[in-house]
Amino acid sequence: MIAQLEDNKIYSPEEYLEFEVNSLERHEYINGEIIAMTGGTPNHNKIALNFSSLLNFGLKKQPYDIFMSDQRLWIPEKCIYTYPDVMVISQPLEYQETRKDTLINPLLIGEVLSKSTKNYDKDEKFAAYRTIPTFKEYILIDQYSMHVEHYAKIEINQWIFREYNIPETSISFNYIPLQIELADLYDKVDL
Repeated sequence: MIAQLEDNKIYSPEEYLEFEVNSLERHEYINGEIIAMTGGTPNHNKIALNFSSLLNFGLKKQPYDIFMSDQRLWIPEKCIYTYPDVMVISQPLEYQETRKDTLINPLLIGEVLSKSTKNYDKDEKFAAYRTIPTFKEYILIDQYSMHVEHYAKIEINQWIFREYNIPETSISFNYIPLQIELADLYDKVDL
């Protein structure tokens, strides 16, 4: 086990996984750098819980698994381990080779935006997610105002964009048989 992270050291994926499995806190891994994940706000947690709960209930008895922020995802083309806020995976689950704790086949990913991660989630992280062959829908949820950005893949290198900001409107997904009303997504969120 790595006793302590060293400044400016480049870690191998194996070193990261050994460290992460034995760590009390979660860390992302981006191209050799191990980055501590910060805690979320109450709004962040409420939105992530609402989203995952609505997905879990709405897709009950259907061939999908729903995961929240403690499930690690491996993005091999970008050499990134990350913990998306919410993932929908079309069954069966596919794991990183030799692992049973790291998934590789998300269909839909949802991220709750914060001031510190908003640009990263919209740009570099979205670009990394797009390298995953099974990834087809991306939901970005603002935690400071009622606003959702929805990206859906329609062809290779072609995505459509929709946004929602009226409480009575529903998010209609392209790749899962479900609609979620915006007001339900923001239930009990203090805006």
